[in-house]
Amino acid sequence: MRLLISFAALFLSVVLLQLGTGGVAPLDALSGVELGFSTAEVGTLGSAHFFGFFIGCWWAPRLMGTVGHSRAFAAFTAAGTIGLIAHMMIVDPIAWALLRMASGACVAGCYTIIEAWLQAKVTNETRGRAMGIYRIVDVGGSLAAQLVIGVLSPATYFSYNLLAIICCAALLPLTVSRAPQPDTPAAPRLRPAMAWAKSPLAAAGVIVSGVSTAAFRMVGPIYGIEVGLSADMIALFLAAFVLGGAVAQFPVGWLADKFDRRTVLMWLSVTAALACGTTVALSGLGTAAIFLTAGFFGITTMPIYSVSTAHAHDFATDEERVELSAALMFLYALGAIASPLVASSLIAWFGPASMFVFIATIHLGLLVFGALRMRARPTPSDRTRYVYTPRTSFLIGRLLKRNGED
Repeated sequence: MRLLISFAALFLSVVLLQLGTGGVAPLDALSGVELGFSTAEVGTLGSAHFFGFFIGCWWAPRLMGTVGHSRAFAAFTAAGTIGLIAHMMIVDPIAWALLRMASGACVAGCYTIIEAWLQAKVTNETRGRAMGIYRIVDVGGSLAAQLVIGVLSPATYFSYNLLAIICCAALLPLTVSRAPQPDTPAAPRLRPAMAWAKSPLAAAGVIVSGVSTAAFRMVGPIYGIEVGLSADMIALFLAAFVLGGAVAQFPVGWLADKFDRRTVLMWLSVTAALACGTTVALSGLGTAAIFLTAGFFGITTMPIYSVSTAHAHDFATDEERVELSAALMFLYALGAIASPLVASSLIAWFGPASMFVFIATIHLGLLVFGALRMRARPTPSDRTRYVYTPRTSFLIGRLLKRNGED
């Protein structure tokens, strides 16, 4: 209980940040449809979000070093609030893409600062429990953010203003906290080639994870509308995906620690392709079937990032882990930036099923690449422990400290 109280301000900021910014993607998709945006324009908004996310990841450690944690957090939160509240003032897809870049930078910047603060407060004795609570709070906030969409009307001032108010409220717990600000951590060098050098399969895995999860979360509402879901049902559709991914972390983590992680990754790719086919095949059988397939898709795709990062860290030294985590997050962002635009364009040209054909093809490619890599070298005998890895900031590697948890 003392641990929870000591981190209460940080965790409350995480919940409010998720509620405020986590719902903007589906709300933008539904609002874009309401306002007559093309499917490709809606996809561009998702790509813009992840472009802003990458900028925030890169800039946040440098801004913290210049103005301190609290002021940097206030600056990023202000950017996110402006990105939300200005939506209905400028109804234009290009303007909205710029606003979504601000929201994406807000998410990445705020998480970087929160995780830097956590890193300074935890000890080796409290790290496991603190990270466990942090993951629960993060996933719970993400799940709640999807459900909030069910009660918000698309393309209205009220909906965007409410999200902006919640985002702005995330300022309060952290900025009024009496806890002293920690020292600013050094920004990790960004060396994307490092991930490929350590494990080409892990590098490919995080890119595929970015492609599949970003396409679903950013363009999934368009798919849902195309197959007959109402706006309030879109919230449950996305929540099923998040819930499935969260539940899958435990059994997949056990498998990844017990068996060759490359084999686990390949089976996840097989089941992800199967989930894509099942989603398309059962889309005409009613809302219950659509929700079940969304959950199945989350189960098979969301753990791929954590399995890939665990496999990459098996080949890294303790000194390389932070930079390796940053390199893997960069590759994830590359896949996430490209996929919403590609997926939305495919839906516009070939219909809703084409998005899942695209995702299935990517996963089958990962399966083939994994089979080739298994013939290239054996798996290491001394492996790190599997850790559910949030895709939040470049500093997450410092918090996880894989060898310290073994």
